[in-house]
Amino acid sequence: MHASATLDGFDLKLLRALERDGRLTNQALAEEIGLSASQCSRRRASLEAQGIIRGYRAILDAPALGYDLLAFIQVTLATHSGDNAARFRALMQSLDAVQECYAMTGDADYLIKAILPGLDALATLVNDALLPHPSVAHVRSSIVFERIKDRPSLPLPVRPPAPKR
Repeated sequence: MHASATLDGFDLKLLRALERDGRLTNQALAEEIGLSASQCSRRRASLEAQGIIRGYRAILDAPALGYDLLAFIQVTLATHSGDNAARFRALMQSLDAVQECYAMTGDADYLIKAILPGLDALATLVNDALLPHPSVAHVRSSIVFERIKDRPSLPLPVRPPAPKR
């Protein structure tokens, strides 16, 4: 949450409702959270303008579209320089299979989440894109057998925090 953001209980209800269903109309939001449609519209616009609501999207079913393999890949860089990190970041932006990539502490420098149609695509990603790249020294991949919990929503509080005294 942005440090300057002050959210009240209605804002939190609105955010929870939109996380469940981003297609809710202002009228449906109004009925759910107990405000008028125009108040919901103003609050939604304000939350969007503040960057608290970053966007709206459809959540697609990966296996239904032929993406049956989810892998997490740890990458260690060959050298730790600004130029090398920039080359690796550019590589990440160019790879459609990479859904998420995080700079990490610990044994690996980066953790990649990749969604792929199968093992052959994972082998191609690792052997043809990651390992030969000059910024990369080491790659370790792990395949997901089962998603135990997949919850893209934030753990929003039920009530806003009490003001500091």
